[in-house]
Amino acid sequence: MSVVKVIEVIAQSKKSWEDAADKAVKRASKSVDNIKSIYIDGMSGKVENGKIVTYRVNAKISFVVGKKKK
Repeated sequence: MSVVKVIEVIAQSKKSWEDAADKAVKRASKSVDNIKSIYIDGMSGKVENGKIVTYRVNAKISFVVGKKKK
């Protein structure tokens, strides 16, 4: 039986929401092994002069606990 844990993270990017999500996974993988999925719980952005300048995601990242990284 596997145990899955979920952490919630917030990440941002100046490029896109997709890039922000990618950054969330890359950063989490520095301290968490066995990441299996990401669920985007929300998206927001900062607007200046009628343009989006910062893209933000609230993400839930799931990983298996206790399994060794290969």
